[in-house]
Amino acid sequence: MNTDMTEPNPAADAGQDAALRKLATAVQQRAPLDAATMLERESDETIAEILNRLQPSFALRVMLRLPEHRRELVLPRVRDAVGDQSYDENSLGRLMEPAAAVFGMGVTVRQAIEKIRELVKEALFTYAYVIDDEGRLRGVVVMRDLLYANPNDLLIHIMVENPFYFEPETSITEAMKAVVHRHYPAYPVCDRNGKLLGVVQGYMLFEEQAFEISAQPGRMVGVQKEERLATPWPLSLRFRHPWLQLNLVTAFLAAAVVGTFEDTIAQVVVLAAFLPVLAGQSGNTGCQALAVTLRGLTLGEFTNGMQRKVVMKEALLGLMNGLLVGVVAAAAMYFYASHSQSAEALKLALVVLLAMIGACVASGVTGVLVPLTLKRLGADPATASSIFLTTATDVTSMGLFLSLAKLFVL
Repeated sequence: MNTDMTEPNPAADAGQDAALRKLATAVQQRAPLDAATMLERESDETIAEILNRLQPSFALRVMLRLPEHRRELVLPRVRDAVGDQSYDENSLGRLMEPAAAVFGMGVTVRQAIEKIRELVKEALFTYAYVIDDEGRLRGVVVMRDLLYANPNDLLIHIMVENPFYFEPETSITEAMKAVVHRHYPAYPVCDRNGKLLGVVQGYMLFEEQAFEISAQPGRMVGVQKEERLATPWPLSLRFRHPWLQLNLVTAFLAAAVVGTFEDTIAQVVVLAAFLPVLAGQSGNTGCQALAVTLRGLTLGEFTNGMQRKVVMKEALLGLMNGLLVGVVAAAAMYFYASHSQSAEALKLALVVLLAMIGACVASGVTGVLVPLTLKRLGADPATASSIFLTTATDVTSMGLFLSLAKLFVL
């Protein structure tokens, strides 16, 4: 007898199965994000086993909340539970689940109801879908209409013909624009030929959009949307550090501008005190424009010709805000320069006023152009946009301020 062979242990297997059932029940009772956080402590094999025990729609929601590096390890073991995950990260295909109640065009109401009684034991669904012999979506049946219909009627007599549907390649952002006026519990997903591939739950669309919006502030400064409080520090370091290096490089540009005017600052020392004031004020102006622009991109408000209007609006706001803030800053400069026994107090006040106006106009316009340019280049408009904006505003505000001082004062 080979003593190296491991004998089956029914008691151990039963205990392990009971533990998995208990964990699956605990996971099912939590929100998807909390469930994903709970599962992060488990091995990849355990995560896969738990996801395979959950309802497909909930398993998919939990799967999407796992960190990306864990999803990649778990995905090969749970493809049947979470659907096809080969689509792009930001496409509807990643949110798609199999359609449960699908019937042919010759099915009667009675036959459909009998089938649905069995299906509801395994899946939750809102609509039934009618397809032709080639799998193309022909109509959607609302459950209320199904209950009130004559049992001998065909589904094609009570279905909603030519229903709205998405293609799996549609981005989540584009989908959100489309459903603003189409508030349905679920949306069918078909290929370009109209063949039914699956469904996307409406609440998942809104959850994903809310998750994207919540991640925007972090992406503006280089924090990846996958990072959460429970993310291990080495992974957080890998996410964040490259952007800090980029920020350091761009900060050198602002320092180089100041260094170019070293002689000017040496002759008029009071200028140094107002450099951070000007940079901070113009930076805040740019961040305001950036926040509104990112919100508009997220909500799909940028229609044809809207870009030019937004740029002009932010330029006007920068002009007005720069003028109002500049008057106060100019008065402060006049008081400070006079107190410092400077003979050019009035000219320095004028320099501050003009520099503040010019910097605020430039930063407002830049706050619009940075995300629009990133989007045109195919990048995420929010990714590190704050870093690029800060560099542009610092270089512009300091360069303009010191140039004007050299022109009018020296």
